[in-house]
Amino acid sequence: MDKDRIEGAAKQAKGAVKETAGKVTGSVSTEAEGKAEKTAGKAQSAVGNAKDAARDTFRS
Repeated sequence: MDKDRIEGAAKQAKGAVKETAGKVTGSVSTEAEGKAEKTAGKAQSAVGNAKDAARDTFRS
């Protein structure tokens, strides 16, 4: 498993918590930061998935 997948998943979780906290407190900026962090985490996870797929292709 690629480290990008792990870090991306962590960013997604952190972003989700931040987004929820922003909604609960009414902080639009915190909510937006959380959404941005979730998106960045999804992108990083996708990069990790691509790296894993490339490695699997060359191993076969």
